[in-house]
Amino acid sequence: MLEQFYPRLYVRSAYGIPYRELYEKGIRGVIFDVDNTLVPHDAPADKRAVKLFEEFRAMGMETCLLSNNREPRVAAFAGAVGTKYIYKAGKPSVKGYAKAMEVMGTNRDTTIFVGDQLFTDVWGANRAGIVSFLTEPIDPKEEIQIVLKRYPEKLILWFYRRSLRGRRQKAGRKES
Repeated sequence: MLEQFYPRLYVRSAYGIPYRELYEKGIRGVIFDVDNTLVPHDAPADKRAVKLFEEFRAMGMETCLLSNNREPRVAAFAGAVGTKYIYKAGKPSVKGYAKAMEVMGTNRDTTIFVGDQLFTDVWGANRAGIVSFLTEPIDPKEEIQIVLKRYPEKLILWFYRRSLRGRRQKAGRKES
């Protein structure tokens, strides 16, 4: 039951994902959450974010921001990094993910999602059939409704890590 919340990969940062390798394997679009995934909550796009989106354009990778936030916040960030966006996305609803793929001209097999929350970002991507990458939150200072969700997330991530260890041990026995 908890598996529906498990990310495909759990990474430290959105900035450490090997996007070029993913592109070479057929990924053509990346959907991003904004707050605490690319920058701290309500922070403007920084040099690192701008550079990342420049790299996407250079390799021919499509991008789209998918946020539950209001348009002024998402539009300002999208304008600064030069990408498409969807605001008030209603994550974890599948509709926003489907619209993002439509906007990018990609599909489930050629798209990944990168976000920092299990119950909105990852669960929605998983429900949409998209490979999900969970990042560690950039800034521990968060709104109270997110802070409260972090407690059950920690429990789910404990089970997630435990399942990964079990799979590795099982794979090790098969190789022997």
